[in-house]
Amino acid sequence: MSEKTVTVPNISCGHCVKTIEREVGGLPGVGAVQAEETSRRVTISWDPERTDWVAIEDHMGDIRYPPAD
Repeated sequence: MSEKTVTVPNISCGHCVKTIEREVGGLPGVGAVQAEETSRRVTISWDPERTDWVAIEDHMGDIRYPPAD
């Protein structure tokens, strides 16, 4: 598994957290997603044989929560 933590400036409430966790967590190969409202950070674990970071990052942009880093 690969893991990355990114800042997502658009996180402003609990609904944002749940949306990110549900949407990103539903991608094939994503094992875990933990979003935090106060720090605006998201940690994602994924299987690099099933998906790659670019696909995850693109999907985050599609749902209007693009990572800043």
